[in-house]
Amino acid sequence: MSSALKWTDINEIAIELVEAYPDTDPMSVRFTDLMQWVMALDRFEDDPGHCGERILEAIQMAWMEEV
Repeated sequence: MSSALKWTDINEIAIELVEAYPDTDPMSVRFTDLMQWVMALDRFEDDPGHCGERILEAIQMAWMEEV
């Protein structure tokens, strides 16, 4: 089984988001929604308090690259 995802697993989170939301433009997602979507991923297990705007921005950029 795959290991749990943390906020620092930017690229892996991006891949999971592509699979979970294939028809979504990453740039159209608000950070508040993005944070909720990441925390809802099956493999995600990290403290919401460890997330900030820079991490969400990095996830969004990585998601764009995956699309």
